[in-house]
Amino acid sequence: MSPGTISRRLGLAVLAGVCVVVSGAGALAEEHPAHWSYSGATGPEHWGEEDPSFALCGAGKHQSPIDIEKADTEALPPIQFMYQPVPLVVTDTGHSFQVNVPAGSGGIMVAGERYDLVQFHFHHPSEEQIHGHPTAMVAHLVHKNAAGELAVVAVLIKQGSPNAFLKPVFDHFPAKGTPESSLAGTTVNLTEFLPAQHGYYSFDGSLTTPPCSEHVRWFVLKSPVQASAAQVQQFAARYPHDARPVQPLNDRTVVQTSD
Repeated sequence: MSPGTISRRLGLAVLAGVCVVVSGAGALAEEHPAHWSYSGATGPEHWGEEDPSFALCGAGKHQSPIDIEKADTEALPPIQFMYQPVPLVVTDTGHSFQVNVPAGSGGIMVAGERYDLVQFHFHHPSEEQIHGHPTAMVAHLVHKNAAGELAVVAVLIKQGSPNAFLKPVFDHFPAKGTPESSLAGTTVNLTEFLPAQHGYYSFDGSLTTPPCSEHVRWFVLKSPVQASAAQVQQFAARYPHDARPVQPLNDRTVVQTSD
């Protein structure tokens, strides 16, 4: 399939109003005064009612996350990862822990299209599911191209061995009530976090938090990485559940690489 066909099938589009990096949303959006959460009266089933700008959370047809039950295997282009070391500054967004990265920190290239890395953050459990099963956590690596179009790489995290990349990040979560924690002179490189195999599922989706804007290009890596039970608990101690329920696939087709 040609790069042009891939772009059409994945529904790339410019997201209007994208301005700053925010909470574990799976993408970029402007922080909005309307309150939302992951449970109760302001939980996911009510997001579309919280504010007019959140309407797609309830009415959108290409929403994320999804349960990947089946996918068409096609000759998709590989993802070229070009990450650089970034300063370790961890932000508590009120919905997740997130690492914002400075400009020039590398990114990805897919079918000749470059997307620069903007931030990465975590969800517990994973928002994406494979055949109805979530993993212990997921990391969302958020990228943006020159036109403002977004691409998110999802790295599933299963419970197992300790993860060396996650250790400095998780060991330096901001103290409760503190918005940010930095470790002078320490950098991290996402290249060290990626699984050895880069096969992926891809689909046209949305932000996974309000305003749930659509036309976000998603790449869910097939191979998970591991984190220890203690590391998962480090995150869960502050955010025991920050995952939006899976959304209907509707008319979308999920495609996958052969590997």
